[in-house]
Amino acid sequence: FFSCPFLSPASLFTMATNSADIEYLRQHSIPELVNDLIQQLVTAKPTQPVAFLRDALAKKKPVIKAVKARQILDSRGNPTVEVDVLLDNGMLGRGAVPSGASTGEYEAVELRDGDKKVYMGKGVLKSVQAVNTLVGPKLVGMDPCNQKELDELMMKIDGTPNKGKVGANGILGVSMACCRAAALAQGIPLWKHIANLHGNKDNFQLPVPMANIINGGKHADNKIDFQEFMVMPVGAKSFSEGLRWVTEIFHTLKRLLKKAGHVTSVGDEGGFAPDLTNDEALEFVMKAVKAAGYQPGTQIGIALDCASSELFDEGDRKGYKFWKSNPSKLFSANEMIDIFDRWVKNYPIVSIEDPLDQNDWDGYVNMTKSLGSKTQIVGDDFFVTNPTRFRKGISMAACNSILIKVNQIGTVTETLECIKMAQESNYGAIASHRSGETEDAFIADLAVGTGCGQIKTGSCSRTDRMAKYNQLIRIEEELGASAKWTTQHLRR
Repeated sequence: FFSCPFLSPASLFTMATNSADIEYLRQHSIPELVNDLIQQLVTAKPTQPVAFLRDALAKKKPVIKAVKARQILDSRGNPTVEVDVLLDNGMLGRGAVPSGASTGEYEAVELRDGDKKVYMGKGVLKSVQAVNTLVGPKLVGMDPCNQKELDELMMKIDGTPNKGKVGANGILGVSMACCRAAALAQGIPLWKHIANLHGNKDNFQLPVPMANIINGGKHADNKIDFQEFMVMPVGAKSFSEGLRWVTEIFHTLKRLLKKAGHVTSVGDEGGFAPDLTNDEALEFVMKAVKAAGYQPGTQIGIALDCASSELFDEGDRKGYKFWKSNPSKLFSANEMIDIFDRWVKNYPIVSIEDPLDQNDWDGYVNMTKSLGSKTQIVGDDFFVTNPTRFRKGISMAACNSILIKVNQIGTVTETLECIKMAQESNYGAIASHRSGETEDAFIADLAVGTGCGQIKTGSCSRTDRMAKYNQLIRIEEELGASAKWTTQHLRR
């Protein structure tokens, strides 16, 4: 039967008039599709074959045809992994993986090549090769909508507890690309597909932005010991209004810094890095908020990312050393808590991330008892988006929020598990970028799809950061009246 030239799927190529037509047919797997439909038809022998073929075509689910990883460059000019997942209907999902400069020791492995002669050892061709040879072929023929099945298979192929064989960067690229391909296959937005995976039926909440406007720590060559000083529009009535507020504060701060004689170039995440002390940085934030026409506390809150594990490392893990501003003294965990207590009393601080070392479980319990009713205590390096560590933290009442970074754990499934755990345990969850970013705005859709309510994606400059904000503007417009927005959980 299939040898008949006028019915053979292969004969489709003879009908193509040029190489472009042949490529089109091949790209969309038309010969294979026709072959499958004809097989179904002759097996069933329906009385109305045209209607049968129409229904069969409508029911056919696209499957993964190919997986292709490549090395690209992130926002800092360092190599990272990008993955394309091609479906048999021609649709293509793509995922580009972020990378952090300040990383927790318990994060999944970011596999680098280590050849100092090429990209200073930061190449990712080992991970690219592992995806293309070990992972990709095993995924061919699978349904991209089965996110958990795909992610679990990749972890099984890797076979290590920290994704060290393929690399969390490679696995995550595939996981994100599959997620985006699945959304395309269903004809729905990415945020909606993520909502379906998460079991979120109607809590499509636009996240409150944490806009990084002053940098310090390892992210800047200045006297500021802590890594990020951020503003949050806690009094805004919508995402777009909140974004406008923090953008105006960002530009006002630039004017004030310039007037005071400070450099106003921006860092990796788009914030300024003036040569100030820690307290002076807070005072400049307060001045910028007021000068932009907003009220600290009622309209604008301050958020901090302390990255205190770095301070503990600088103190040879014997205490916290303010290695830039006060290198002669070591601070204990209790003294650190006292500093934050003073700041919370003097400034409208609504969130403090990584205030202590990533191994100081007792310190986090004490800080949460002391300040948890007054401000958000966020675990980033402390939890590293790891369900096991997070579960332990919840059982000990350590922190009251978790920062969510997809590349810390390496799959969409495990990321969603952490967010679900936070929501069911009355912990806050914050979708976050990394210092090395790409134009991929996945975390914007993640924030809305899970309804986590907060996003940390840098300052109001640099295209790699603005890509996330702009995607949220589009989603807000798409949702219209069904878009939700609340800042009540940040009002203390």
